[in-house]
Amino acid sequence: MKAEDYRHIALDDVQSTNTECLEKAQAGDPGNLWITARRQLGGRGRRGRPWVSEAGNLYASLLLIDPAPVHALASLPLVAALAVHGAIARALPDPESSLKIKWPNDVLLNGGKISGILLESGIVPDGRRAVVIGCGVNVAHAPKEAMYATATLRDAGAAVSAEELFAYLCQSMARELARWGEGANMSETRELWLRWATGVGKQITVNMPNASIEGIFRDIDDTGCLILEKPDGSLQSIAAGDLFFL
Repeated sequence: MKAEDYRHIALDDVQSTNTECLEKAQAGDPGNLWITARRQLGGRGRRGRPWVSEAGNLYASLLLIDPAPVHALASLPLVAALAVHGAIARALPDPESSLKIKWPNDVLLNGGKISGILLESGIVPDGRRAVVIGCGVNVAHAPKEAMYATATLRDAGAAVSAEELFAYLCQSMARELARWGEGANMSETRELWLRWATGVGKQITVNMPNASIEGIFRDIDDTGCLILEKPDGSLQSIAAGDLFFL
């Protein structure tokens, strides 16, 4: 599909654009729908963490219905990361050396987090699977009391509005979903993701819900899992966690 084949609903203040998409899906929406909002009152990140959502930033969610076989959906966060990376790169004067992807789908600008991506899914009444790709980008503002370094497009000298960035994102997401091919071309997506990844070959810690593990970030596989080399030389595949550089 091309960017112009997706529908778009622009809203003012909402609790969450992801929630709006999931509610549309439950009401029978056919998908391929973008929902954007001026501000989120209850934005959330991974593991239910709150996501600061001031007006002036980009808050956009894409609703897809049965976008790929279930076994391929695990790699969709990498697709989303590439799409957001591509949109931000288009807005920057010099993205080549400063814009990176941190596993699995954070986008960093000069080491600071500039974007967050949250994928959610659910089964709709007819039995199909709804998948929502939620994208937040710090265009004008960043969280004031974040526990990590942050960045904004404004501070990087990018003269772009949230609306202009959304247009870039629509095009970039359509391109990366087509490249991915419902998971059939994941090897190509993986290769491109690795080109922009940060931390590969470096010592890292991955915090998981019940444990933390240290090792060397060796690779990702075709499902999007991180391949960690442990101190004893063995390899471990990690599907989800928070990555920290040592």
